This record gives sequence, C-alpha cells and structure tokens, in this order.
Amino acid sequence: MRNKTKILAFAGSLRKDSYSKRVVQTAIRGAEKAGAEVTFVDLRDYPMPIYNPDDHAQKGFDENALRFQRLLTEHDGLLIASPEYNGSLPAALKNAIDWASRESDRYEWSDVFQGKLAAIITASPGSFGGIRSLSHLRGVLMSVGVNVLSSEIAVSFVGDKFDGDGEKMTDEKMKELLEKLGVSLAEMLKKTLYKPELKLGTSKK
Repeated sequence: MRNKTKILAFAGSLRKDSYSKRVVQTAIRGAEKAGAEVTFVDLRDYPMPIYNPDDHAQKGFDENALRFQRLLTEHDGLLIASPEYNGSLPAALKNAIDWASRESDRYEWSDVFQGKLAAIITASPGSFGGIRSLSHLRGVLMSVGVNVLSSEIAVSFVGDKFDGDGEKMTDEKMKELLEKLGVSLAEMLKKTLYKPELKLGTSKK
C-alpha cells in the first residue's frame, strides 16, 4: 500500500500565466499539507488535435493524448481549475477529456477516469467568478466516471486576489478556502483508497 495518495492537478486554460493556473497552485498547497503527492501539469505541454473519430481510426491514437492518459492512470484524484469561456469550459480542456476517455492500444476507457475523485475550481475577473462553467465541467467529468466533490469554488474578481502577475495569492480568505478544498480532496481520497468499503467507483483494472 502506498503511503501517499496521488493527485494530478491542471488548469483548463492554455494561457501561460493564467489565473486558473495560479488558483490551482493555491489549492495544491492545501492537498500537500494534507499529505497528498501532487503532480501539476500544463495542458500546453500536451497539444492534441481536435478529436475526430475518423482521424483516430486512420492515424491511430494521438501520442500526446496517450501521454495524458498515462498520467491520469497513475493518479488517484484530480484537481482542476478552469476559466469560463462563453458560459462553459474551454475547448482545450474538453478535448483533452474527450481524447483521454477513448480506448487506446494501452488503456481501456475504464482504466483512465472511472472511480477517480475530483475537486473543481473556476476563476474570473468578473463578479460571477466563472460559476456557469462548473456545472458543465462537473457533468463532463461524471459522464466519464469521475466522482466530483460537492464542494466547489468560484473565484470572482480574481485579478484582485494576486499582486500583479505573482503566483502567491494575497487574499487570505480565498487562499484559505482554496487550501481547504485541496485538504478535502486529499482526506476523502485517503478514506476511499484505504477503506475499500467506502470506494466511490469501480474499475476493470
């Protein structure tokens, strides 16, 4: 049995210094304080073509999508921060999930997402904090077998929560909320992984 749960963290934005990436880093610190091992990845490092079943059949499974699949299978939980694009999640994030949820030569579809636990966050410079995107993201994750924590955070006026382009959050109240979400994910993973009777999902692995 592993001593630590493993969480894969990433942002839905491809922008280099996006608020989503900075927000998820704050939540990561909470998960790490709770004893989880967290891997942060940037979707910019896993560029994938728009999923097309015809291309998949003719050209095979995209190499970067396979790399992303492997990362997902190596982790127990997901910590995802995403901006809101036109009331929903960004195309790059949805496309990454679409690719990873397809069966490849190496993984069955159930190996990748099914039974995992996720915590989700959104952030926006506006007053609603990107909240409309969370219900869409939750629905997409649940459709591929991910269990999503009921607690979620929308960071409104996110530009005021940091000092310029710095990564450290200056709003102590929001910082505490994000870290607590990271803690909640880590603690729930401990319970479900180390107590089989509380397992949230099943897998064919």
